[in-house]
Amino acid sequence: MKWKNSIGDSFDWGLEITNKEQKEIVAQKIAGFVKNNQTIGIGSGSTVFLSLTHIAKKVKSENLNIKVIPTSFEIELACSSLGLSLTTLKQDKPDWYFDGADEVDPNNNLIKGRGGAMFREKLLLVSSNKNYIIVDETKMVDNLGTNFKVPIEIYPDSINYVRNCLIEMNAIKIDLRIAQKKDGPVITENGNFILDVDFEFIKGNLEKEIKNIVGVVESGLFQNYELTIIKP
Repeated sequence: MKWKNSIGDSFDWGLEITNKEQKEIVAQKIAGFVKNNQTIGIGSGSTVFLSLTHIAKKVKSENLNIKVIPTSFEIELACSSLGLSLTTLKQDKPDWYFDGADEVDPNNNLIKGRGGAMFREKLLLVSSNKNYIIVDETKMVDNLGTNFKVPIEIYPDSINYVRNCLIEMNAIKIDLRIAQKKDGPVITENGNFILDVDFEFIKGNLEKEIKNIVGVVESGLFQNYELTIIKP
């Protein structure tokens, strides 16, 4: 039995989508990769949301059987609203995964995590056979850290220890991400805090160095992964 008037039945992104015309182009491209009987990992963000609408239309028009693994609560609601069948990593391995990014450098390294779901996003990415990153031209930079800080998900009790370690790693500024429409910090889907960190320079092994700090769950740095960048 289904709920009457489920919140998922009328789910919308709810925020203004910037560069929507370019994002619609890459959304249509990613929908073109969908084939019958696939399991697809779904990232987070507005470009992903637009892609889901095109995927749902294709699934319905071609009567496809697919399953999706979402990385965040809002994307899970969107998938449910669009009638896409949900599964989990415990049950299925993704044939491919797609996501957006906040920044992409010339070597396809990324900063992600403005939506706070970088742990689940990275877990799906390393679990998938193929990975697509869908971006508009505004996300392309010469050097990571140009427009965005590096988000780092941490266990709450470790905040002072992690902060001191990051200062020793030449972090210029460290901000605890504060929630909107809620007092206090942002809480991730995993019950953790997020630090947004500005580094003097993002070197090639910084992702691994951050991950080695006790108390760090994951960072929004994605360095040296096999990715295909999809642009308009």
